[in-house]
Amino acid sequence: MADQLTTLSRGIDASAVIHPTAIVADGATIGAGCRIGPYCTVSAEAVLEEGVTLVSHVVIDGDVRLGAGVQAMSFATIGLPPQDLKYKGEPTRVEIGARTIIREHATIHRGSVGGHGLTQVGADCLIMCTAHIGHDCVLDHHVILANNVMLGGHVQIGDTVFVGGGAAIHQFVRIGRQVVVGGMTGVEADVIPFGAVMGDRARLTGLNLIGLKRRGFPRSQINTLRAVYRALFRAPGVFGERLANVEAQYGADPVVQEILTFVRADSHRGLCKARRGVIEDDEAEAG
Repeated sequence: MADQLTTLSRGIDASAVIHPTAIVADGATIGAGCRIGPYCTVSAEAVLEEGVTLVSHVVIDGDVRLGAGVQAMSFATIGLPPQDLKYKGEPTRVEIGARTIIREHATIHRGSVGGHGLTQVGADCLIMCTAHIGHDCVLDHHVILANNVMLGGHVQIGDTVFVGGGAAIHQFVRIGRQVVVGGMTGVEADVIPFGAVMGDRARLTGLNLIGLKRRGFPRSQINTLRAVYRALFRAPGVFGERLANVEAQYGADPVVQEILTFVRADSHRGLCKARRGVIEDDEAEAG
């Protein structure tokens, strides 16, 4: 989730730099050291925390809060109404965590009353060119969306997830932390934490081994996760039995328990399954 955001007094800090062609509505809160470039527009409800940069032609619409150090590049739009025919102008919001970078032409829509009324992007994320974040999405910290990624409404994405260029995530899909999604992949079902998915219609191809190693997971933990993956998605028997077997054998491990909790949580979309006939994750470090 986004970092806790500080409380600012309404108004424009004297140290903020605002280009004369920018339009900042009365009532907007502009923090110390903010820079608002040519032809940007900022709504009356907007709050820009310390050091926010809007490069040029950026649109901030409605109730939007940008955390300290957020950068939005040319023609990005944040807070426009959701693409939901049921939306009738109800007050909903967008929050962006500190130091997140939003590149050119990216779009982030505010929440809807049919969801929780909030679209939320965590801290230290990178939203690349022309990516779209639909209404009521929740992204945790250090998420990277590559160029042209499309998130339908109500998508949930955990920490340190990478989504490759052109991927499309169906509405209400959940993606656990530290997942890698291959480019041009259509994700229609939930992806377990630490998984790697790819394909025209996403299937698990193994674990995100490179991500696990980069973030310092010990070899013993990685080996446990490999064994759990094989037990859940490669072993014979019905899935419920395999889940119970993993619980009995590995349930004391908190990382394994994270996967089990994710699998057992309520889901709109079901669980992304492993593709048959591909190289096992312990033979090829995809991701």
